Formats: sequence, structure tokens, C-alpha cells
Amino acid sequence: MSFITGVGLTPFGKHEGSSSLELMSKAAQAALDDAGLKRAEIDGILCGYSTVSPHIMLATVFAEHFGIRPSYAHAVQVGGATGLAMTMLAHHLVEAGVARNVLVVAGENRLTGQSRDASIQALAQVGHPDYELPLGPTIPAYYGLVANRYMHEYGVTEEDLAEFAVLMRTHACTHPGAQFQDSIEVADVMASKPVAMPLKLLDCCPVSDGGAAFVISRERTGEARVRIRGCAQAHTHQHVTAAPALSELGAEISIARAREVTGLAISDVRYAAIYDSFTITLAMLLEDLGLAGRGEAAARVRAGHFSRNGAMPLNTHGGLLSYGHCGVGGAMAHLVETHLQMTGRAANRQVRDASIALLHGDGGVLSSHVSMFLERVR
Repeated sequence: MSFITGVGLTPFGKHEGSSSLELMSKAAQAALDDAGLKRAEIDGILCGYSTVSPHIMLATVFAEHFGIRPSYAHAVQVGGATGLAMTMLAHHLVEAGVARNVLVVAGENRLTGQSRDASIQALAQVGHPDYELPLGPTIPAYYGLVANRYMHEYGVTEEDLAEFAVLMRTHACTHPGAQFQDSIEVADVMASKPVAMPLKLLDCCPVSDGGAAFVISRERTGEARVRIRGCAQAHTHQHVTAAPALSELGAEISIARAREVTGLAISDVRYAAIYDSFTITLAMLLEDLGLAGRGEAAARVRAGHFSRNGAMPLNTHGGLLSYGHCGVGGAMAHLVETHLQMTGRAANRQVRDASIALLHGDGGVLSSHVSMFLERVR
């Protein structure tokens, strides 16, 4: 058993003059304060990778900067799934008795500390060096290809995809730390600049500065009583040219494994935190995970099913699409928001019931998947 004893999150957006290490430190200290722990009590550290600071020993670089000397340190790289993969590893480390309190941290000044060209070049490396990169695709281009196929197979429209952007912006408008807080409508998404058709600017997550962190502990350290019930991974491919059929992607595999480990069903879930780098990502994952039928997720959005007061509240902080995306820390914000919801600390965003939550992370082009169930205990 392991508990998430503390969480920390910076606002996302522009942090002029703040380095990645500084943003990580702010989030890490907030998580420690939330857990009621001192730095000396952290005996394990897991650190996400950084495209702005691609150091080969980033975990120990941060440990030195933050002033801790852990007995276990590790850096993890599985794209957007990294945050939950680190959480899963911390869970196993704590269960195995390797560490008592593991600090999971990531952050980047990706918006102010990296040029647009450098960012595009770094992220494009998920492509195959021989069969994909020479053609010049970007991450949005890969997801645009997937979107076209998905729309063809399941009758999803561009207006359907736009519903997810509107929902995430609606939620972000209630969070003071969100990068974007101006409301939008479907028409605004449709009128936004084409990026990689059918994806337009508002179908895509922004680039952000920010940091996120949390502490995974063997024992409770305060009032927070949120435990990791169970989790699982699936890795079906790396390159989109090697991807299986849309009906055989890793989210379905990882959620089945997580359900088997925990004994939980989708009907048990009361709150969802799902990776949303693009509107198509969120639409597909909701359906792959069983939170909506094939081609039906957008209709559920329109019906209010995933709103704060709906049957399945989703990404109430605004997700990657509107709270922002600072690399690994972007998806970690989903877990921070989930913890706040589960502990009744989400202020004006608080949902009725977040006793059991489902989180899912996606890395690469729907390549690496982590599904996780959290449970509030007494």
C-alpha cells in the first residue's frame, strides 16, 4: 500500500527568469509542505526528463539543487505517460520497502527557455529516423493522421473534437493557475488557425512554463487519505508507422490490467483525469478506457456528462489543453487536481464525489500508456 501524502503545483504559463530547476523546486517544496515533511525525510526521488535541460543525470542534479541526499534516485522517460509511470514506480518502491517517502517531480521553462524551432525539433524525435523524420512531421502532424483515421472509422467530426477544447477551457476558467482563462465556443475552435488538419490551434495544447510534484509515502503523514489502489502499463509501439489498429491500442490493454489488479470496474469511478494533449487524444482515450462508447464521447460532453457537476467530472483544472503543458509536469497536474478533489480542497471546482478516481497517461503517439486507480480511505 502507498499513499499520496502531498502535492504541489505552480501556475502554468510564462515564468520569465525562472529555470526548470527553480520551477521544480517550487512545486517540490509545496508538495513537501502539503505532506508535512522535511527535505531530510525524502529518501527517494523520481524525476521526469526535460527537453530544455536534457541532462543525463537530471534526478541527481535536482537532488543537489534542492538540498537532499536520497538513497534512491531515478529519471524516467516515457513521454506524456512519464508522470504516472513515475507514480507507479514510486508506489512499487514504497511497497517493496526500498524507500519511505518518494518525491516525484518535474518541470520546465519550456515556453520562455526554449525556442519554437528547438521545441519542435526535440519533440519530433518520437518519429522513426528512417521512415518518418525525413518527411518532416511534427507531433501535431502525427496526431492529425490518427485523427483523420479515427474520424473516418467512427464518424467523428471536427465539431465533435472542438467540444473537448471548449470543455477544458470552461474548467480552466475556474482555476487561477491556468494558462488560459478566456472562454471559447465551438465556433472559436473551428475558426482557429489550421495546424495539422483536422487539428486546429485550439485543438492543440499550448507550450508552458511550470512545475508539478507529489510525495508517495508508505504511511499517512497528515489528514490526506488518498492511496494508490493499483495501476498498470501497456506499450504497443513507438512509431506511428508501426502502430496497431485503432481498436488494439494500449489504453484498452492498460485499463484491463489495472482493473484486474484492483478489482474495480469503470462503473466504480467517480472522477476522471485523462491525458489531453490534443482533442483527438482525449476523445480516443475516453472511449478506449470505457468512459464512452465508440464515437460517443463528444455527445457526452455536449450533454454535460464530463462537466464539474456531471456524472463523470473530467480534468476540472482545465487539462493540458487549457491549464497548460510544461512537458512531464503537464500531465502531473492532472494528479495534483485529482488529489485536491479527493481531499475536498478544490475550492470552487469541488465535485460532489471523488472517492475513486481513474487517471490515464499517454506517451508518444498513443504509444505508452499508464492507467491508475486512486481511492480515498478513512
